[in-house]
Formats: sequence, C-alpha cells, structure tokens
Amino acid sequence: MVAASTIDGSIRGLFEGLVPAEVIDAYDRLLASNGCAKEQAEALVGDAGLVATLTEWGMAHVQPHSPADPAWLRPASPDLALQGVLVGHQARLARGQELLLDGHRRLADAQARFGTGMNGRFPAHLVSVVSDRAEISELSVSLMNTARKDWMSLENLRTEMPLTEDFADPPLPAFGGRVRCRSIYDASAMDDPVARRIIQGCADAGEQARLLPAVPMKMKLADHTTAMLPLTPTGTAGALVVRAPVIIAALREYFEMLWERATPLTPQRPTDPGDRLTPAQQAVLELMAEGLQDDRIARRAGISTTTVRRHIAVIMKRLGVSSRFAAGAAAQRRGWIG
Repeated sequence: MVAASTIDGSIRGLFEGLVPAEVIDAYDRLLASNGCAKEQAEALVGDAGLVATLTEWGMAHVQPHSPADPAWLRPASPDLALQGVLVGHQARLARGQELLLDGHRRLADAQARFGTGMNGRFPAHLVSVVSDRAEISELSVSLMNTARKDWMSLENLRTEMPLTEDFADPPLPAFGGRVRCRSIYDASAMDDPVARRIIQGCADAGEQARLLPAVPMKMKLADHTTAMLPLTPTGTAGALVVRAPVIIAALREYFEMLWERATPLTPQRPTDPGDRLTPAQQAVLELMAEGLQDDRIARRAGISTTTVRRHIAVIMKRLGVSSRFAAGAAAQRRGWIG
C-alpha cells in the first residue's frame, strides 16, 4: 500500500498543473493496471472522453488486435507520457503565437485602412501632443513601466535647470532578465561629472549604454507600442506621444542604426573561441549578408528553410541584435564577415 501511494504521488507530481486532475487519475489507473482491453477502457479510466484525451496527448496508445489477443489500450511510460504532454503544449503555444502575430498584422491593417475614420481626421490615440510639464514628466516615467521586452532611449541630457543626480530613473529592477534596456547618450555628457555618474548608475543597474558624438534628439520607446518624442530641445515643454505602428517601426529602425554606430560605454571583451559561429552558422551569415531570403539561403547552403531560420535566430542572439540589418553591421564590426 505504501509503495502504491508513493507511485501515485510521483505520477501526480509529474503531471500536476500540466493536465487536468481527472486525466492524471485516468492515466494512473491505466498505468496501475498495465493497460486493458480496448472495449474495457472506458470503464477503467472513466469515460470515452478521457480515453480520447489519453491517446491524443500521447499518454496511451491502442495496440491493434492480433489473432491471439484483442485490441489493447497501453499506457505510455511516465517519461514518454510527459514528453507527449509537453509536445502538445508546445504545439498549442506555437499556434497561439501564430494567432497573436496574425492578430497584430490585422490590427495594423485595420489602423491603416480605417484609422482616419469617416471624417478623415487622424485618430488622437495614435498620435497626441502633450504640453503640460507635469503630465510629460509622469508619462516619461510611466512609459518605462509599460515595456515588456524592449526599452530604448536617446538622451542628450539637455535640461532647463542645472543637472542633478535625480534627473534620470535607472532601469527598474524588474527589467533584469525580462526587458532589454538600451540607451544612447551624447558623448559630450561624459565631460560633466554629474552626467557621467547618472550614465554609469544606469549602466550599473543593468542598462546597456552606448555613446555617440552627437545625439540629435531625446526619445523614449517601449516595445513596438509607444514612443515619446520631444517638441523642444529639452522635451519638458512639449512632447509627442506616438502609438501608430508604422511610425513606431520606423523609429525602432532609426534607433538600431544609431545603436550600430554608437560606441559601448564599457569596452566589449575580446571574442572567445567559444563565441564563434559554427561553420554552418557562418555560411548562413555570409549568405544573409548578401541580402538573400531564407529560401535562397537554404538552397545555396543545402539545408532546410527551418534550419536556416534557426541558425539566423542563434546568430542574432549571439550578436545581441534584433534585426538582420543590425546583425550584418555587428558581424562586420566583429570581423565575422568581410
């Protein structure tokens, strides 16, 4: 009895939270009986729905009848059953991601087609002007809280009042490991001791900081959703809040181009041999640098398009970039391509 209870507990621990409790119980009963005749399966596990769920999720399979034995419902071993459950979840997540991306594409199309409305005026929620100083300050801080993946900013540290230590908010602690935070600063700011401490403090808090000889304007950009642009040199007397997808996309590309031209605040360590690409990844990188699309890269490299995309994802992650244009520039800077 103790052994059976231990087995039950371990099985429940494997699947708890991944499948409904009634499915775990049905699988446990089937496993304890080492399967049963197919026609007896509903009575053993509970009902026809549970039998279908067990087989669909790879937790059991039907062994066809033979001259000597009837068709039999066999339980998969716990490790294979768990693998089947995880594969099912992965497929559903992939499908959900496809639906989400399709939904965003439809939203962008709807905004482009219907956003101006019947009266021809541009919808206020896509682009708005804020002139109240207190509201601008509040928006500037709250915008950072909305970032879920990327936070990007351009900063020249121009202020109406003398610069103080509390001018900039460092990246939120929650950004660590969840939100990629990048800022490009005007290099001349490093000549000011206070500005230098602000920039270094943000970098110490997890921000990736780079310097440009001149940063033309301030900008704050959260994910693919919202941007805040100044209407004055300091940005405190007027700001433009943009949520139009086509403008956000252009601003992100603009930031990435500046990011590739900028110099890291902290010099990058030399590339370790382990950081180099594999020969297959190197071949894909060189073909990608020629401007070829995935299917042509696949034909030239003699691999599948899926493998090409997997290599490209690894290359971009290794280079720390989010676009193919940026990947080419970063790879050239590292000497990975000519």
